Amino acid sequence: MDLRFLGGAREVGRSAILVNDSLLLDYGVLTGNPPQYPVGDVDPDAVVASHGHLDHVGAVPSLLSGSDRPPIHWTPPTRELALTLARDTLKLHGGTMQCPFTETDVRRVTQVSETHGYRETFEAAGHEVTFFNAGHIPGSAHVLVDDGETRLFYTADFHTEDQRLVSGTTARPDADVVLCESTYSDVSHEPRSDIERRFAESVETTLWEGGTVVVPAFAIGRTQEMLLVCDAYDLDCYVDGMGKEVTRMLGNYPEFVRGADALQGATSHARFVTGRDGQRKRIADQNTVIVTTSGMLSGGPAMTYIPEIKGRPTNTIALTGYQVEGTPGRELLDSGRAEIDGRVMPVSAQVEWYDFSAHADRDGILDLLDSYRDARILVNHGDRCEQFADELREDGYVASAPELGDCISISPGE
Repeated sequence: MDLRFLGGAREVGRSAILVNDSLLLDYGVLTGNPPQYPVGDVDPDAVVASHGHLDHVGAVPSLLSGSDRPPIHWTPPTRELALTLARDTLKLHGGTMQCPFTETDVRRVTQVSETHGYRETFEAAGHEVTFFNAGHIPGSAHVLVDDGETRLFYTADFHTEDQRLVSGTTARPDADVVLCESTYSDVSHEPRSDIERRFAESVETTLWEGGTVVVPAFAIGRTQEMLLVCDAYDLDCYVDGMGKEVTRMLGNYPEFVRGADALQGATSHARFVTGRDGQRKRIADQNTVIVTTSGMLSGGPAMTYIPEIKGRPTNTIALTGYQVEGTPGRELLDSGRAEIDGRVMPVSAQVEWYDFSAHADRDGILDLLDSYRDARILVNHGDRCEQFADELREDGYVASAPELGDCISISPGE
């Protein structure tokens, strides 16, 4: 089996791995200004997408811009999420360098799409492929690829602990090679119940003092998780941004969420913002919770709410996910100031951060890998891939961290 690393090697973003020059696993975007896409020309016979986040599917429609029409395999929620992201990218950046595809390409995605459930083996580019629940977001999948000689287990993004939205992964299929994410390979997550309790207590305090809480959250996965948390703690909330559309859509796929009734209940109890006639400014003056995109304050309705609440110390901005270096969210967390409409402004509101991560931490990654001590381990999707591979080798694993552009050949029984 030959693996070519077109993206996601020693970095977080633009995941793309070409198997045997024919089967493409993921095709994502590394967000930034300008965004970065997978390297090299690629002409796959088939595409398999692990889950519906930009860094894994953000560039998939561009694969259909020429004359080729490779089938795209994914779970039903991943298909819907990828199309939602593509249409949002077109709306925001269509016709610019920040959008590598057209409306026509997006329509073609629907024509070549093939959906599969978990543990349903299917054929793609001459390979046997099976999806397993990865516990990251609804529809997220580990991908097992069998070319008849070698079995590759591509973990993609995964979580071993239960979240309110999805159950943690328990899949450990036999494999000769494991391509493993390492996003939090040096981090130990605090128990989720403790994080939830601290978040709820802070929100209750802010509301009791007459303040407003803005909860910036990623539209896919995190927004729904926060709605479930708010509902569990009887915290009334609004929901705004692309997370509204995603929340409604996930209601159509109850088999891919943990506790579909709970999500339906949380959705019915939340108030969906229309954004018409100055509604957002009026809501920002209320004694309430607002869950809204974007998660790193790089745009979206959050940038309407933050200027409205930033001046009062009784208000709270509760960041719920990792803040990438260089984003307004990271700047706010580090300096107490945020860039809003091109101007850097001080923020007097309380700024808090909660680790509602949907990725496995170090213990979770090692727990999964413990089932593969006889396999070859390839580490990707992280900021410290080389260091983690070194640590695995010290523990007796055969491990390495491929570089961008590397082609690795694996022989049967190696």
